[in-house]
Amino acid sequence: MSEAPAVPLSASADRARPQNIDLLLRPPRPRVGWLLLPARVAALCTVELQKLRHDRTELYTRAVQPALWLLIFGQTFTRIKAIPTDGIPYIDYLAPGIIAQSAMFIAIFYGIQIIWERDAGVLNKLLVTPTPRSALITGKAFAAGVKSVIQAVVVVVIAALLGVALTWNPLKLLGVAAIVVLGSAFFSCLSMTIAGIVLSRDRLMGFGQAITMPLFFGSNALYPVDIMPGWLQAVSKVNPLSYEVDALRGLLLGTPAHLALDFGVLIVAAALGIAAASSLLGRLAR
Repeated sequence: MSEAPAVPLSASADRARPQNIDLLLRPPRPRVGWLLLPARVAALCTVELQKLRHDRTELYTRAVQPALWLLIFGQTFTRIKAIPTDGIPYIDYLAPGIIAQSAMFIAIFYGIQIIWERDAGVLNKLLVTPTPRSALITGKAFAAGVKSVIQAVVVVVIAALLGVALTWNPLKLLGVAAIVVLGSAFFSCLSMTIAGIVLSRDRLMGFGQAITMPLFFGSNALYPVDIMPGWLQAVSKVNPLSYEVDALRGLLLGTPAHLALDFGVLIVAAALGIAAASSLLGRLAR
């Protein structure tokens, strides 16, 4: 009796598997070393900005107040010439201050969001991941900065429509974006620091409303430092908003400014704000 023909061996499934399928079966190597922190910051910043795709109402409503400042306050004081501005029309002088103000108003209530995340249980889930707390705070801070840049674009467009003589130099506009991001990063960290102290949305709302107007009126956003009383000049010199406005005026209007000092102060202020907010994040989560 003859033997049955041998069945040919089938080719290994592993050999026929496309090489690209390895990415599906084996996760990519995690980033390590100096790449870890920037990658986590970028991811958290992207998550924050994704919220704008679902609800852009905040951007529209935030544009109303700066428009009213420029339309009413700016044009009125341009006519009466009550504030010395070294020959610059007052509405031109005011526009950089309103950009800084609108960015601050977006950032200063950012702590409310992190309290909401704590109440919803999101913050505790983030804290148990390997993500450093400083990366979590930095991601939120720079997300606030990007939102403020979008708001600044709206104010610049409104100011241009009103005839404000702003620069359109791309390098200077990049400098404006960097200044707005740094200023917003500091004020959002200030808000999150206060949130880590008061632990309540209602208390944070009270503190936010109590410090926003003193920060605004205690800066050079509306009038030169030279015409302030002595005690208010001292407040203005330690107010980061004054350095933000000074840099914005120098970049947008070409007025004399101390750009190196302004950038340095805002970088140091943002770094200190991130450190303070990160140290209080654990207290907020308890």
